[in-house]
Amino acid sequence: MPKSVKKKKEKAADFSKAKLKLGKGKQVANNAVDTSFKARSIALPGQSIVQERDAAVPSTKRRLTFDDLISQLKHYNPTTRKDAISGLRELFSEHSSIALGNLTTVLNRCVRMIGDDDASVRKALLSFFSWFIPLIPKDDLQPHAPVLLLFTTSALTHIFPEIRVDAVRFLDIFLEHIPEIIVEGWSNGSASHARRVLEGYIGLLNAGTAFGGEGDPMRATSTASVVLYPKSKLVVLASLSTFLREAIRIRDNEPSTSTFAPQTWFLASAFTSEAAFKAFNKLVAPASDDKSFTLICTEDVNPLQDGDFHGRFDVANGSIAESWTLYSLCDLDASPSTSNIVGTPSDSGNSSRSAYLSHLAATLQPTLVSTFLDCAPAAFPPAGSPSETELQMTMAVAEMTHSLYSTLLQEYSKNSTDGKDLDNLAVILGHMSPYFPFAANGLVTAKRDFKVEASYETLNLTFCELSSLLVIATSSSKTPHPPQRRAPIGRNAAKRPASSVVPQVNGAPLQVERVKSYVIHLLRGELPRGSNTQNALPHPITHATYLALAPTIWAFISTSEQGQTDELLVALLDHAIRVSSGSAVKKATVDFLGLLSLLCTDPQFCGAFTLRQSPEGHQKFQEWLLHLPKILWEVGANNLPLSETILRLLLRLSQRKSSLLDRPTCAAIRSRLVPYFTITHPTRGQLPGPFTKLPSAASERRLALDVAATLVFGMPGTETSMAVDADDSGDLLVKATIGAVGGTEDERYWNAVVTCYSQRC
Repeated sequence: MPKSVKKKKEKAADFSKAKLKLGKGKQVANNAVDTSFKARSIALPGQSIVQERDAAVPSTKRRLTFDDLISQLKHYNPTTRKDAISGLRELFSEHSSIALGNLTTVLNRCVRMIGDDDASVRKALLSFFSWFIPLIPKDDLQPHAPVLLLFTTSALTHIFPEIRVDAVRFLDIFLEHIPEIIVEGWSNGSASHARRVLEGYIGLLNAGTAFGGEGDPMRATSTASVVLYPKSKLVVLASLSTFLREAIRIRDNEPSTSTFAPQTWFLASAFTSEAAFKAFNKLVAPASDDKSFTLICTEDVNPLQDGDFHGRFDVANGSIAESWTLYSLCDLDASPSTSNIVGTPSDSGNSSRSAYLSHLAATLQPTLVSTFLDCAPAAFPPAGSPSETELQMTMAVAEMTHSLYSTLLQEYSKNSTDGKDLDNLAVILGHMSPYFPFAANGLVTAKRDFKVEASYETLNLTFCELSSLLVIATSSSKTPHPPQRRAPIGRNAAKRPASSVVPQVNGAPLQVERVKSYVIHLLRGELPRGSNTQNALPHPITHATYLALAPTIWAFISTSEQGQTDELLVALLDHAIRVSSGSAVKKATVDFLGLLSLLCTDPQFCGAFTLRQSPEGHQKFQEWLLHLPKILWEVGANNLPLSETILRLLLRLSQRKSSLLDRPTCAAIRSRLVPYFTITHPTRGQLPGPFTKLPSAASERRLALDVAATLVFGMPGTETSMAVDADDSGDLLVKATIGAVGGTEDERYWNAVVTCYSQRC
């Protein structure tokens, strides 16, 4: 057969279809691969259905135990890792003992996923930590803080910005529960975790790149520019604000919930020494509830036994640890040391911390200004609703500015010539001032947004306090403190020169009049000028608002000129009289005005403020003083701290012969205190007053007797121990007091007080 024919047949065979014979199946292709196999058994090690488990071991709904979940946390599949985190929460919700017993294992495995490449895993871990960290006792969590911070700070320097932002979210959780560990050593210059955290913040905000130089501690962690979306930038700014607030609070050893007394820092610059300021701050502070008043006899003789009095008797002691007596203020020659002047760093440590804080403020200055300028148009729109993200960013900027400069200017040295901190703060306030007062100027809506209004109010209060800081620091730097002297007190006190310095920074006067007008409107219960919101209603000042306004009020009334009526001081006193006795802000008004009324009686006070600054202001102060007995009557035994503060104030003013307590005012106070002890009813006769409702062991009972005795027998013009003024107010008060203490243990105390005055006179 020729070759050509053979080749043709072979080619045709490839495409020919074989005919099937009857009973034959389909033939297998020539290129078919045999995939059949034979095995005696099949092993499935990853399937829980074939595993024998102990029913007593706790497990999840998927029958996964704690060991299974821990092993899956390092699985290569992100979904498996995320499901393992959810499984841990499910297991710990039912069996909390497993979590506490294996805390080290859980945290050591979980922290490795803070910088996980998968966003869903980080989100699941963030949700788990938000639920799990609060359940751990603080003492058990603190030993694991170094590990938590190690991986968190490592994630802060990750190449991907989204991982760095999520690391900031983890920091927020740790700052909420162990802030003292997170901020430890942040300003010491050592390579601590806190310093790395702070550098991570600065790197995210690109704040240190332009500012830092060789050897500069504030250099950014990366020279690469990081562009953050507004919401991500808000996360970083809010977290940095929290970090700074906690760092400064812990550094100053301040309690988390401050009362009024620790917030009187703005008065410190008006005293010659820090010791004098602290001593003054305790004048009207109530004693601890667990400490009762005790009698003191200088010659170890009990004056209440058999009426036998020997030696001098000091009326009452406020507490065991801190004594204050009727004669405690008589010795004015004993003055505190002036070695530590307020505002001057007491040691190199304080100076270095202030320098570091100043350096940090200068580093963040461009970021704060640029962020506010970028967000202000959307946060304070001329029409429409504000953007929530931009509004929160402006609040974060204001909070950081307050945290940095409030501490800096409180420690501002009076002899310092370097005013860069003042200039930087003035620049920030200059950019904020066109929008002040911050208010909702948008369209009127049917429903008020209270969250937005609260944000605006917070911004207004922060702006006011920062302005007052600038006023106080500027006035202090231009008016250096005189050397320590013994200032005259009482009616014969010479008028101190008023500070007529108009605060200026970089040659530009501060916008103090707008701030002053805003505060006056708040005190009067009026809407601030510039607020165009038609549906806004004035609301009473809260306790927190009043405390925030105190530095601003002091800054303005302490720099007003002599002889001119201070509208702010009059509004302040009118507000204090108008507030009801049951209001939460009432005690704050008594505390603040009580300190103002006692300032001029302190020998260490060297400020320009005086009670006789204007006739109207002095008259208003006396009107407020006559209002105090009414408060005592209304609160009765329902508010013992307020009652004790008022009684201490009256006692201190009478002891120090304040110019407010002239004869007519003193007589009026005695007359108004009579119903507090005994009420004379037209038909029912003599009735016990609110004094008798005080607890028998309360220190306020004997304090009230001290006040009554001092007002009757210890004021100027009393010639003998039982003498009273020409009016009968003293006699009525004595009779009312005797009627209130008759037949009680306080009767012997009252007799001892009267006898003490008899021997003294």
